[in-house]
Amino acid sequence: MRRLLLVLGITLAAVLPARADLTHRISSSIQLDVKGASTRAVRVGNNYSISGSGVATSVTAGSSTTADAIGGLGAVTAGVNAVTIPDAKQASGGSSFSFANSYTQGDVVPTAAPTVGAVPAFGDITSESAGSAGTLAGTINTSGAITLSPGTGTGVSAIGQVITELTTR
Repeated sequence: MRRLLLVLGITLAAVLPARADLTHRISSSIQLDVKGASTRAVRVGNNYSISGSGVATSVTAGSSTTADAIGGLGAVTAGVNAVTIPDAKQASGGSSFSFANSYTQGDVVPTAAPTVGAVPAFGDITSESAGSAGTLAGTINTSGAITLSPGTGTGVSAIGQVITELTTR
């Protein structure tokens, strides 16, 4: 009877399935990019600045002169302000003085959007040419080895990755 139970026990133990879940995932990718051409155009605004000490200023318009006037930006036409620049002279001979005056004329505001490929005539423009793929290449072999070659092109990037994941439960 013992032998029978022993044989029966061994047989039942051999038949029960193992409770082990095992998952193995491998994913790989290569990203090869060639940049496109781009242009950035920023309209420059109007700017007027004046500072000083020990000076007397005046503004003449036509035959009329206004003392102690500092000038400035006037009416706007197509996004560009008219400007009045003052006359300046040393207030007291032999005394120290300083005077600075600056004006930046802004860009004209376009009346219509530029056509595709055209660039508006703005004061701050940055352009970049398109990249060239040349011999840009990348491979991943079955063992997971990555080979990336930027080649002879310009404005390119190459990124490769292999992800191996092993999960047990």
